[in-house]
Amino acid sequence: MKVFNIVFCFLFVLFAGLQYNDPDPYVWVPIYLYSAVLCGYAAAGKFYFKAYLLGIAVYLVYASYKLVDQNGVIDWITQHNAENLAETMKATKPWIEETREFFGLFICIGVLAINYFVGKRKLKA
Repeated sequence: MKVFNIVFCFLFVLFAGLQYNDPDPYVWVPIYLYSAVLCGYAAAGKFYFKAYLLGIAVYLVYASYKLVDQNGVIDWITQHNAENLAETMKATKPWIEETREFFGLFICIGVLAINYFVGKRKLKA
């Protein structure tokens, strides 16, 4: 788990750094840095369960919004035939940006959930 958390800590810091040209970096830099900090703590063997649950809850609410937003994931699937999201790095269409953000949130949720459950298991042992 230590390597897992070191890798994701590094990736989340990298993701946060790549937000400088995003239309809303003030939202995404804290999202990725929050996950990075929690991964850093987990790599050091420190687990903050309430912080994981808070992050997961906030990210789930925001992901739900990204799912049903006018240019969100449902729009991407139904109106744009699940167009390739990785064709270019520049998000030239709004549904590409919104859908990528949705999946970014789910990466954060997944990592925080893994740390939550693994940490709980370690606490019991």
